Amino acid sequence: MLYYWLKAGHIIFMVFWMAGLFILPRQLVYMHSAAPGSAEESLWAQLSKIILLPSIIVVWVFGLALSFSIGAWDQGWFHAKLLLVLILSGYHGYMVALSKKMARGERPIEEKRLRLIGEAPAILLALIVVLVVVKPF
Repeated sequence: MLYYWLKAGHIIFMVFWMAGLFILPRQLVYMHSAAPGSAEESLWAQLSKIILLPSIIVVWVFGLALSFSIGAWDQGWFHAKLLLVLILSGYHGYMVALSKKMARGERPIEEKRLRLIGEAPAILLALIVVLVVVKPF
């Protein structure tokens, strides 16, 4: 029964985390056009504290507990999934750091590039889901 609770928790918080990662690049696009120091800019800067940080922590806790409960550490698909989740976590960190720079009034990246890198979470999510469901190796 513990397995099902761990799995449910992992999926629920993964959805929260991914929702935050999908909106974060869009947030930065909106921040890009906002005046540095404006109320609009500070409103957008709150996303990482409210949604992303708690979600990534809980996803990792549930995910690691789940992986130990099913003995996933000796399975190839799990190693590939773990690598992609590490990349996604790095993306998360990069985007949060970028949002903090933008909240200080800096604009270190152009709007077009923000729109492009906003697609990364969707691609990584699709690959992760295929690995978990299909377990190709």
